[in-house]
Amino acid sequence: MGKITFLNPEFFWLFLLIPVAIAWLIVKRNHQSATLKMSSTKGFKGSNSLFVRLKPMLNVLRLLALSSLIIAMARPRTVDISSQTKTTRGVDIVMAIDVSGSMLAKDLKPNRMEALKRVAADFVEERPNDRIGLVVYASEAYTKTPVTSDKAVILENIKGIKYDNVLQDGTGIGMGLATAVNRLKDSKAKSKVIILLTDGVNNAGFIEPETAADIAKQYGIKVYTIGIGTNGMADFPYAVAPNGQFLFQMMKVEIDEQLLKNIARKTDGQYFRATSNSKLAEIYDSINKLETSEIQELKFYDYDEKFRPFVWIAGLLMLVEIALRNTVYRSFI
Repeated sequence: MGKITFLNPEFFWLFLLIPVAIAWLIVKRNHQSATLKMSSTKGFKGSNSLFVRLKPMLNVLRLLALSSLIIAMARPRTVDISSQTKTTRGVDIVMAIDVSGSMLAKDLKPNRMEALKRVAADFVEERPNDRIGLVVYASEAYTKTPVTSDKAVILENIKGIKYDNVLQDGTGIGMGLATAVNRLKDSKAKSKVIILLTDGVNNAGFIEPETAADIAKQYGIKVYTIGIGTNGMADFPYAVAPNGQFLFQMMKVEIDEQLLKNIARKTDGQYFRATSNSKLAEIYDSINKLETSEIQELKFYDYDEKFRPFVWIAGLLMLVEIALRNTVYRSFI
């Protein structure tokens, strides 16, 4: 059963006429009643029949008919509302993630890479209407997940991100950015975004970061850059023990912030610095708010008119009232 609404609720003001009508009927009845003075009424006891006592019901029937007509004029109806959402402006996003050995540094907990994976997964879950892809890079880069709307695949591949010793260690920012651009250059989305994260200085690859940024700008791709790492010193891996575990030592954190700022500025993006787990989460939350999809909600209204029963009730009451007034309660002058 849908919600009952009224198309013309202003007609309910007519109910104010009901007390006026009652007062008018009372006055009319008093004026029409003749008086006769008698010394005694004993002879008339028991003369009032049931029909006589029920005669005022004629006026009640008339008032009920009037009330039904007022409700009918207010046009009661039920409405069932259904909605459908449609993405009118989607965003295609590629996350380019540094997987070099320095991403195992422990200045974020438990390390930079694991902290990033948690935040990136939350980011993906909050973008249900967009397509997302993954690019990982060290000295070289490759596409881990093409741009897709299948969030389960994206989340599974984020979970599988790790230090990849298949790739030669190093930080090829230009390689990561160029590969991400290649995934988006043919996109038909209204907005194309790359989130480029690194924790170091460009020291590998054959594509310069500035050149990759120029290509991104040419294709209308906005690049948000994130430098991840604390200020000062951090516990970095420097070797692998015989048991396969990494050995760590305190080293200075070096991030080419000026390069990241230039890439962001050139592509109309922004640069962020993540010095802690909470700061990294805040950055992805900020990007999530900056890059919104336009969602169009279509609502469908199904109306079922309910005024007809009140019209029938009013008509029936009026017919009964007229019939009784002209038969059982017919007055003769």
